[in-house]
Order: sequence, then C-alpha cells, then structure tokens
Amino acid sequence: MPRNRAPVDRTEKRAEIVTAATRLFVDDGYDNTTMGKIAAAAGVTANTIYWYFRDKDQLLIGVLDDVHAQTLIRFTALGELPLGDRILWAVRELTGYHRLVDTVHVRKAQSPEIDDWHNAFHSTWEGWLASNLTLLGVSEADIEPMTRVIVFVIESMLTHPNTELENRATVDVLLRMVDPPTS
Repeated sequence: MPRNRAPVDRTEKRAEIVTAATRLFVDDGYDNTTMGKIAAAAGVTANTIYWYFRDKDQLLIGVLDDVHAQTLIRFTALGELPLGDRILWAVRELTGYHRLVDTVHVRKAQSPEIDDWHNAFHSTWEGWLASNLTLLGVSEADIEPMTRVIVFVIESMLTHPNTELENRATVDVLLRMVDPPTS
C-alpha cells in the first residue's frame, strides 16, 4: 500500500515557488526561465505550479507582489531620512531587480494583469513622492508634473546606469529645482 505524503501547507509551498521564481527571474531573466526550471528549483513538478498560478504572468505578479512587500518593509525602516537619500535607496533597490523592472515594462504591453500591477506600483510610489513634495511646499499645480519628472529621472537612472556619485549629483540637482535654497 502506498504511503501518504505529509501534508504540505499551501501558503508555504506557494512561497517556495515564488522564492524559486524570484531567484531565477532576477538571475536568468523572465524569458530564459521556464516553468520547468522554476519547478526544479522549488522541488515540485511543473504541474504543481499550475495549482498555485494560472500561468507564468500570474507567477510573475506573485513574485512582484512579494518583492514589493519586502521592499516596502525595508523602505519603512529608513524612517525620515532626507528625500534624496530615500530616492537613491529606491534606485539602488530597483537596480538590484533590473531584470524584473525590464520584464514588467515589456510584459505590460502584452498582459493586462501586469499592466494593472505596473499602474498600481506607480500609483503607490507617485503618491509617496507627491506627499513628500507637498511637505516641501511645492505648489499644488506643480505636484503632478514634478512627480512625473522625478519618476522619469529615476527610470533614466535604471536604464542608463551611473555611479553612485553621479546618481547623487543628479538627485541633488533635481531636488534643488524642486526646493531651491533661499538666499
């Protein structure tokens, strides 16, 4: 008579799959990572992944949700560092996930679910930027365009990597434009 396997906590197994997928998507890229590779890394069969995720894009969203949740925890721990320091931290953090960032920008054109995730991500961080700009005294009329400018600068730093010193100089100039020193 076959032995029954020990019950596996569904949440734990899902987390193992997401962890394996995260590592492979970051190291090898989304397109180079098959569901079979993810299954092998997670110690499950490929079919098992489909019990938890409808398709590879839904798994990508699971990875993105997990990475974003962990990032928010680390970001919150920064406390009240100056705005420039927090922006540079975000650039360093996103740089570590550059393959995921690139994948989201490619896949959002092909997947409404990933486009929705991307829009929600931007909404979260643009809201944070807008509230910080408000605290700096930026006029209400300038909040949205200045938020957009800061996002464009961050995205530029991700697609055109610079040294930490170059990024610092860019952010410092940007923030002086937002909050010029008084004479």
